Amino acid sequence: MDMIMKKRKNIALIAHDNRKNDLLAWVKANREKLQCHNLYGTGTTSAIISKEAGLDVYGYKSGPLGGDQQIGAKISEGEIDFVLFFWDPMTSQPHDPDVKALLRISVLYDVPVAMNRSTADFLFTSEYMENEYERKIIDYKSRV
Repeated sequence: MDMIMKKRKNIALIAHDNRKNDLLAWVKANREKLQCHNLYGTGTTSAIISKEAGLDVYGYKSGPLGGDQQIGAKISEGEIDFVLFFWDPMTSQPHDPDVKALLRISVLYDVPVAMNRSTADFLFTSEYMENEYERKIIDYKSRV
């Protein structure tokens, strides 16, 4: 199955507590590009970005309260095209299984995921960010 990502992408913004400032700094540096897309985020992250960067971000629940799972559901429904998830590799999270599930569903539906600044920079400077892109989704039903 193939899915077409439109020129205007639906981008999820997620950051663990110790990485929120890093994501916010990246968002501010890329504000002009980001305002051309639809933005979604988990709890506090979406509120901080809306307030501090002046961007409209649709907010889901906080990650530990189900926000990661909400975004995962939107990926499976074809409503999220891209994930920026600045996660903290040094701190255990109470919702680690939810994080793993979100990353798994992103791979399953061929959604690009940036987990740090350099990956976000590389992906956002790609020609695909300004064009339609055809994601190739593997038919796992036939493999089960």
